[in-house]
Amino acid sequence: MTTSPGKEARSLKEISPTQWRTGLASWLGWFFDGLEMHLYTLVAAPFVMQLVHATANSDPLVKSRSSWIQAAFLIGWALGGGFFGRIGDRIGRTRTLAVTVLFYAIFTGASFLADTWWQLMICRFLSALGIGGEWAVGSSLLSETWPKRWRPWIAAVLQSGVNLGVILACAVVWLFSNFSEPLRAALNPVLPEGWDIFPRCVFLVGVLPAVLVWWIRRHVPEPEEWTAAKSQGDDAERGSITALFRAPLRRITLLSMVVCASGLTGWWAFMFWHNQHIRNLPELASLAVGDREKALSMVFAGVIGLSVVGNFFCGWLAQRFGYRKSIFWMFAGLGLSCAAAHIPESSSFSTLWKWYVTIGFFSGVFGLFTMYLPPLFPTLQRTTGAGFCYNIGRIAAAAGTVYFGLFSSVGDFRGTLLAVSVIFIPGMIAVLFMPEPTE
Repeated sequence: MTTSPGKEARSLKEISPTQWRTGLASWLGWFFDGLEMHLYTLVAAPFVMQLVHATANSDPLVKSRSSWIQAAFLIGWALGGGFFGRIGDRIGRTRTLAVTVLFYAIFTGASFLADTWWQLMICRFLSALGIGGEWAVGSSLLSETWPKRWRPWIAAVLQSGVNLGVILACAVVWLFSNFSEPLRAALNPVLPEGWDIFPRCVFLVGVLPAVLVWWIRRHVPEPEEWTAAKSQGDDAERGSITALFRAPLRRITLLSMVVCASGLTGWWAFMFWHNQHIRNLPELASLAVGDREKALSMVFAGVIGLSVVGNFFCGWLAQRFGYRKSIFWMFAGLGLSCAAAHIPESSSFSTLWKWYVTIGFFSGVFGLFTMYLPPLFPTLQRTTGAGFCYNIGRIAAAAGTVYFGLFSSVGDFRGTLLAVSVIFIPGMIAVLFMPEPTE
């Protein structure tokens, strides 16, 4: 069974049941992506502190090891986008989508069992392979099944799925923080020596997406566009990464890589290090661990909550002014907000919180990439091209995370975050030379 985009559909009532199913499958994939991505960022410091047997979050070893783990996750994400993108072009969108969801569910749950920092790093790397692949496959699946006129709004809805997944991660961490003492009393005596049930128990929630795989395989068909292209296309070129760097795709590939690398490096550096910055503020540093983690979860939820609003604002911008201009101005908003938050040498928790939720609003730009990138590439190069270009930006993000973790002064997260504000500039320049999608 296959499905086509229904290009003439003018209202949601005209969208077919099969198209709704592809939308739901992709949205759920994005939703669980958000959950799996940010469980670690929320508990990185206390978990790594346990694994390296440090006595404080501010220990340089905690900072460096948590940086390497996050870098491994981002590299896995990048490689997963290219690897599963290639598979998606060769064996189909829905088959590959099911595999990627199963992949990240299993290895996020396995993080619970980590006994050393490098074991956690391996689990995060493997789970990221699936997350990166899910983005590449899910975005192509929707671009091939939903009408063009709906794509900016579909992009907003998809990215909101990620945001809601992140909010669920915040809720999970908040819940376990709230009951951390009873959990410790009940379970720590039966766990291996040196294990603390919080924060490792939060990763068990990451197993939940595995139940989605069965439904995808039974109810979500392959897109008609991919099926037709497969029957007529050249197998030698299908899913070829080298073809991305030959004419006529080379220019699109290189510009897309610059835009994605710039945006993702800045965003992930902010997402990872703003938690550490807040954690070390004098007004929070003296709090009990549970109270401090709850405060961090609330800030994180505020950032992501405004991201949902930003997603739909970006959808409106893209329909009115096009994708390129929308990306340009939202990148500008990200950079300026980050600079305004960190130029003052000392800012209170309440002041930073306001700027951070503003940054969250402008991060709605990342939803646009799901519908902007895939149509720029031919059908049999679509998941490979979009997945490679978007996720390869995470290699740059990984390098930035490690750099700031190793070479910035211990505790000087303000300087790190101030540097983040200029990272968006190359992406702003490159996007002006990119085309608007024609399909």
